[in-house]
Amino acid sequence: MPIVIGAKRESDFGDPIGMLGDCHRRIERFLNALLTVATGAKGGPLTDEQQAALSTGLRYFREAAPKHTADEEESLFPRLSRLDHPDLQPLLAKIDSLQEDHECAEISHREVDRLGQLWLANGRLSPQDAGTLATVLTQLTALYRRHIAMEDTEVFPFAAQALASSDRLAIGAEMATRRGLAGAKAHTLTTGQGDSRIMPNA
Repeated sequence: MPIVIGAKRESDFGDPIGMLGDCHRRIERFLNALLTVATGAKGGPLTDEQQAALSTGLRYFREAAPKHTADEEESLFPRLSRLDHPDLQPLLAKIDSLQEDHECAEISHREVDRLGQLWLANGRLSPQDAGTLATVLTQLTALYRRHIAMEDTEVFPFAAQALASSDRLAIGAEMATRRGLAGAKAHTLTTGQGDSRIMPNA
């Protein structure tokens, strides 16, 4: 069965909260692609399809996913923390937990990238390294499942309802700047294509 690593983006920078949710779908797809390769090939020789999926997935988490983290930590979370809202305090505690997740995920992704690059360079991994890669990816999958569920069902709906339109527009503009698209109109900032060629846009 082919490994699916791309999908059409549904939102643009005029809807930054929607874009953050779209980023989650890409994170899930690329992480699943990496885990599929790791558990399928088990450190052995890679098919062309597996090699492409591994290379593309590693590049996504190395280059594109950090932009999503910055979108949340530098643009969304600070604006939420400044709101005067009765439901804010419980949410802020969850945001602290989400930021800790980001730190844990970053450490794990560095190990995944190291082992994945080693696999691509040498054509195979030792049984120990192959086991480590599969374990770390399984742990990341569990972390992201909980993390994404909290954001998709609690943080993002709260932000969409509580943030002023000016804040949402500012978040969208900052997200565009991170992707080298400053000055473009919000509705033209995305290509509508979801393949690996546009993945640095996260």
